[in-house]
Amino acid sequence: MMRLVIDTDPGVDDAHAIMAAAAYPNARIEAVTTVRGNVSLERTTANARTILDVMGINAPIYAGCGQALVAENSGAEGFHGADGLGDSGYPASPRPAEKEHAVHALIRLANAEPGALTLVAIGPLTNLALALRLDPTLPQKYRRLMVMGGAIRSMGNTTLTAEFNFHADPEAAAIVLRDWGSLTLVSWETTVEHPFSETQIKALLALDSPRAKFFRRISQGALAFLEQILGHPTLLEPDLLAMAIALEPEIVQRQEAHFVQVELSGALTRGQTCVDWYGTSGEQPNVEIALELNTNRVWELLRAALT
Repeated sequence: MMRLVIDTDPGVDDAHAIMAAAAYPNARIEAVTTVRGNVSLERTTANARTILDVMGINAPIYAGCGQALVAENSGAEGFHGADGLGDSGYPASPRPAEKEHAVHALIRLANAEPGALTLVAIGPLTNLALALRLDPTLPQKYRRLMVMGGAIRSMGNTTLTAEFNFHADPEAAAIVLRDWGSLTLVSWETTVEHPFSETQIKALLALDSPRAKFFRRISQGALAFLEQILGHPTLLEPDLLAMAIALEPEIVQRQEAHFVQVELSGALTRGQTCVDWYGTSGEQPNVEIALELNTNRVWELLRAALT
């Protein structure tokens, strides 16, 4: 049984990722920690409660950081909707969040059972960076860290060179990449190279279940946004890709280990992911970069979550 802690900023694609994890037969969500990112901390925490309600999962939710470490960050309401769930208007869940701060929960959970938990980070890395500052031995206590973030070829989706999660808190991303030691990364470019096809999207939208209805209701705005930008029906699933790899590592068909850091000060490049592709820095690799994935299997995991 894979035991998951999910650090997240729901977010439409975060919702898809959490749904896939909740439905996976050999996984259990032990906790969800929330962070400001796609929308405010209040909204990401509320959305996490809604998603777990839809999936019938009784995992604790811990609210975390409501702002980046240094600079204020803007959200992604233009894509995810003002409520973070496609302006779907779901009523607030009665489920309470825990009183413990997410940063303290991340440390406590790891120390309670070292080596037992897989950590999947699919939002800005603010919570993880602060947890690392408080407990530098944290990387030895989680079984694995999977991160969605970064633009490995500087093909940004937020600025010209930066991906949203890393740009939302570059200092936090830099701390985690520098101090964690070894993690697996799904980048924005890998996401773009592994879309769902129009046929796959239609098949998902045709499913008839309460979970499928939730998926349709929260996803319509994102589908329309992507079709307008890209000129054809498609669905990009960065957070789902990361979650799928955490659930089934064999989904990765090619990966490479490289030294990776984050630019913090450039006027045009703040938040840019800097990859040492040729080993010229002399630094040891700190990131396994997922490059080629079995997209059909990822789609199957989401379909199973919606049935």
